[in-house]
Amino acid sequence: MISSGLSLPIMPTCIVWDESMLAYDFGAGHPMSPVRLDLTARLARELGLFDLEGVRMTEPYVASAADLLTVHGYDYISAVQAAGADPANCNTLLGLGTEDTPAFAGMHEASARLVGGSLAAADAILSGEATHAVNFAGGMHHAGYEKASGFCVYNDAAAAVARLLANGVQRVVYIDVDAHHGDGTQNIFWDDPRVMTISLHESGLTLFPGTGFANETGGKAAEGTAVNIAVPARTTDAGWLRAFHAVVPQLTEAFAPEVIVSQHGCDSHKDDRMTALRISVEAQRQVALTISDLAGRLCEGRWIATGGGGYNVASVVPRSWALLMSVAANGRVRPATPLPEAWRTYVLEKHGVKSGETLGDGADIWWRSWEVGYDPNDEIDRTVMATRKELFPLHGLDPWFD
Repeated sequence: MISSGLSLPIMPTCIVWDESMLAYDFGAGHPMSPVRLDLTARLARELGLFDLEGVRMTEPYVASAADLLTVHGYDYISAVQAAGADPANCNTLLGLGTEDTPAFAGMHEASARLVGGSLAAADAILSGEATHAVNFAGGMHHAGYEKASGFCVYNDAAAAVARLLANGVQRVVYIDVDAHHGDGTQNIFWDDPRVMTISLHESGLTLFPGTGFANETGGKAAEGTAVNIAVPARTTDAGWLRAFHAVVPQLTEAFAPEVIVSQHGCDSHKDDRMTALRISVEAQRQVALTISDLAGRLCEGRWIATGGGGYNVASVVPRSWALLMSVAANGRVRPATPLPEAWRTYVLEKHGVKSGETLGDGADIWWRSWEVGYDPNDEIDRTVMATRKELFPLHGLDPWFD
């Protein structure tokens, strides 16, 4: 199977961005550098994505305590506020002040602003002002109900899902394609039958946080609503796309969501040293295209996309997320689009990184459809079948033939 190059109709799209989001900054040397957000916004602006027909730019706001309490505990929020007021005053038992998630002045406000960005996206969908919404600064999927983890303080995507549910949405599918398991979001909705969380990630046998296996299928009240596809290290485009298309569309269709929320961490890229996956920008874009198509067929188009992980901050993240925004806005920016010379010059002079010529990697996207058959000798196929056997029967699907 190959990717589609067809043009799509223009959809009303909300893109959330403001330079105040750069305040989410763990300090020099930390992998989660706000440089990645600055360069993404600069690239999007140079490409004209912020000015496309149908695109409305929206500023984030600092989410209130009431907003945060929909997905986090009171004591945890108080601890984040205390750590932000005095970074030396940290409760490491709650994941604050650790090597991964160090405290910094203003931590609460900066983290809550990312949440406000995803809430603004959700509000745009709920009001009908937008059909697609993107908060590329969001996607903090490791943050749990009462613990910071993996560079994530507050879980903005979970808060967006909670906002949708509180305003009458009956079913939401959350799709996470970050290289790391979306453990925080999964755990927040573990017992909620209204939310299906789907995570495609590098196996926890080789990568943080060490969770996300096929047998994690949801709580007793929501069995079958947690879906995990744990692909092996060194998986390339063909295997990653085969795994995605063998599980995600089928279960999303069976669950019949009213809105899709997705997390597009691009640390799965072959040039991101934080993980051992070998994925191209073209494959990441293809997944976004498929999610957009699912939203169009199942949800009248309603789709919220966030960023997430991504630690090759100059060479990979801006390209991947610019293409994500183009997919959401149905713009004409494609992988073959040349990188603007002004942006390339800025990256070289400011960060000492020489960029390529185009948005894409030049990858030729192709994958074997599941319909061609299951190969028990293939590690990807065994991973896929493990997930299908666990989840498909719970939704009336046949793991061998559907």
